[in-house]
Amino acid sequence: MIEKIYASDVMTTSLGNLKITFLGHGSLMFTLDEKIIHVDPYGRVADYSTLPKADLILITHEHHDHLDLDALNEIRTDRTKIVMTESCASEVKGGIVMKNGDERIVDGLHIRAIPAYNLVHKRENGQPYHPKGVGNGYILTFGDKRIYIAGDTEDIPEMKDLRDIDVAFLPMNVPYTMTPEMAGDAARSFHPRILYPYHYGQSDTSRLEELFKGEDIEIRIRELA
Repeated sequence: MIEKIYASDVMTTSLGNLKITFLGHGSLMFTLDEKIIHVDPYGRVADYSTLPKADLILITHEHHDHLDLDALNEIRTDRTKIVMTESCASEVKGGIVMKNGDERIVDGLHIRAIPAYNLVHKRENGQPYHPKGVGNGYILTFGDKRIYIAGDTEDIPEMKDLRDIDVAFLPMNVPYTMTPEMAGDAARSFHPRILYPYHYGQSDTSRLEELFKGEDIEIRIRELA
């Protein structure tokens, strides 16, 4: 079997080099020195039995493509810390529940939980795909760098209060999250230095590049299965 090669970037922080690995969909892996952080592990995009075990796992919400217990258990050890929403607690035992607005130090990493929800896109019954107060995005602080992983959300008002974001991951998967135009409005509201669209499905990522042509937010497109 040929081992799959995932796209990755490396950025410099005051704590050392931070490697960002793009596993696919909404799944990411961060490596800082020997610390491994997984975000929303999902077995359809990666063989988690071949990936490094997690020191920390972040789960943004309970939907199956973000809370995949089989994938999670492949990378969980007795020492793994899991940060999750209250909606995940019935399925994941021994995790740390963070609600919107909570801040904690977990495994030496400062984490802040940010609301993630829909305002516009809704199901046929009128309910939003992601109701307010259920899902989280997370801001992770790696020394002098702050990384925002938005989770499944639209360009919500709370984003205007974000400050000093170096790197942002914004979802762009209609109808569940944002159009390129929504992602553009979201980014302009808090102005990250680097913007990665992620969890973008079949969305046209080139449209986001067009929207930011000539602006000082750097758009980075990476392959996500």
